[in-house]
Amino acid sequence: LLETKPPNHQSSSIMDNEAIDVLPSDHKKNTKPCCGCPETKKARDACIMAYGEEKCFHLIAAHKACMKALGFNV
Repeated sequence: LLETKPPNHQSSSIMDNEAIDVLPSDHKKNTKPCCGCPETKKARDACIMAYGEEKCFHLIAAHKACMKALGFNV
């Protein structure tokens, strides 16, 4: 499981207690890229909007790993 908050983040947010799995629970082989890995995509996007891309590398990497696990070339 990966934490959705950026490293060294001091203030409290709704993302502090969230965690995500690298593989989605309901992944399918025929999933389209836009619909693959919704858990990691949501966490990644929320982190980027709140903290900026440079502080969310861990979630970007988790989403890429999930997409690769589904067979997408990212």
